[in-house]
Amino acid sequence: MAAFLLGAVLLIVQPQIVPSRPAINSNAETSSQSVQRELLKKTSQKNDFKENIHSNGSCQQLPQTIIIGVRKGGTRALLEMLSLHPDIAAAESEVHFFDWEDHYRNGLQWYINQMPFSYPHQITVEKTPAYFTSPKVPERVYNMNQSMRLLLILRDPSERVLSDYTQVFYNHMQKHKPYPSIEQFLIKNGELNVDYKAINRSLYYIHMQNWLKYFPLDHIHIVDGDRLIKDPFPEIEKVERFLKLSPQINASNFYFNKTKGFYCLRDGGRERCLHESKGRAHPQVDTRLLEKLQEYFHEPNKKFFELVGRTFDWH
Repeated sequence: MAAFLLGAVLLIVQPQIVPSRPAINSNAETSSQSVQRELLKKTSQKNDFKENIHSNGSCQQLPQTIIIGVRKGGTRALLEMLSLHPDIAAAESEVHFFDWEDHYRNGLQWYINQMPFSYPHQITVEKTPAYFTSPKVPERVYNMNQSMRLLLILRDPSERVLSDYTQVFYNHMQKHKPYPSIEQFLIKNGELNVDYKAINRSLYYIHMQNWLKYFPLDHIHIVDGDRLIKDPFPEIEKVERFLKLSPQINASNFYFNKTKGFYCLRDGGRERCLHESKGRAHPQVDTRLLEKLQEYFHEPNKKFFELVGRTFDWH
């Protein structure tokens, strides 16, 4: 009887376990949690992984690192440069698992099937630039892997807006479809159109706040996209250190292509450059309009610098 009473007392005074990350409402399970539970169920069966193992010892596995963005920040260049390292296995295409509902509903096994075959000593990496600005993605990534190492590459917000427009403009041109001038997007009723999606994507501090709800800052490495263009090697060195990779990439892996106007890669005697769609010239923008755009980003940039404890050479 005494033992029973002692056990009851211990149960009453036992402290509550406090989660290290955002608390979950105990009264109602969020839809994201519910979906995640279903995702985990799909990967819990032993037979799910048999087809993912190759006879040479490699296998498909969930990524340990994700390049989360930003769109037109240099994510493709970063992935190609990082792929120079022998311990990196990179997914070739943007997966859009966490931001596209029809993909996310397929479950983690589907996600694994999109990954490259890799060896146990390699880090699997995927990149989807839309992740950074998608509100649902941080929690979904956190639910999958709380220890995920994230890579975020950013450029001058004003330049990113122009690149964003340029990509969509050329996509329309290739399909022989007309597309409005950039001024028509940037100006509304004589004022800067702050509702323009390309501008919203450049408000880095807003999106960064969402990620920091789930991941500590030391799990997110910010790559300076402007410096990566001008002098890629130092930026890639920092990425190697962040991912705890042995220093395998060196300055000789990069050479400046005068014809294209940007750095290309040299890998084991083989030279390769990014697709011709990269490095396109931006449209000519009226100086006063460009200054108005840069002025608009002044305060948001300042907030971002304070948030991450670091400054960038942006207008």
